[in-house]
Amino acid sequence: MRAAGIAVATLVVTLLSLLVTSVCDAQSRSPQIRGFADLGSTSFTASESFETILGASSGLVLGGGGEVVLPGNVFIAVRASRFHHTGHRVFLSEGERFDLGINTSVTVRPLEITGGYRFAPPRARVVPYGGGGIGWHRYEETSDFAIDTENVDETARGYHIVGGAEVRIRRWIGAAGEAQWTSVPDALGKNRTGVSSAFGETNLGGATIRAKVVIGY
Repeated sequence: MRAAGIAVATLVVTLLSLLVTSVCDAQSRSPQIRGFADLGSTSFTASESFETILGASSGLVLGGGGEVVLPGNVFIAVRASRFHHTGHRVFLSEGERFDLGINTSVTVRPLEITGGYRFAPPRARVVPYGGGGIGWHRYEETSDFAIDTENVDETARGYHIVGGAEVRIRRWIGAAGEAQWTSVPDALGKNRTGVSSAFGETNLGGATIRAKVVIGY
């Protein structure tokens, strides 16, 4: 996981260097400000933990944000999203799972900053793009009848890489599909009696595919 984090950090530095170079070289086009909304599905790295509590290791994620496309086809985006699912508290003993019948809700709220490059001229109909960045992932786990110390509300830093393609539908409307891989090391497993600790799963990251609607040219 540490090697993956270093690789992503290297990518981010490279993209920032590209950003500075592109801005210095560009002369004609002014920055473009756009907004977007997206719907996707995330398959979590801690698959056994999510499967045990929620009955599924993946789920829908809603998100949105804004981005600035700078001269030289470089972009910077800020995105907020939310995953929410309800399951049951469980007790694990010698590899067996016992459902306690107590409702448990898990919510993950990432706030991510991405820098990247668009591999086509500004007014092209199809624009492939790629990038990477950093995020802050808030993990909340609450249960019925639980006291405050039994609930979880923590935030961890993560890294991600993303790639996709945007298609221009109208002058001010576009659609995009993209895939993202995220690593959030040491975000889970801090409670020694928790499910993630029992499975030895500490990473809150995962793989996400999403569809986006983009407003702005």
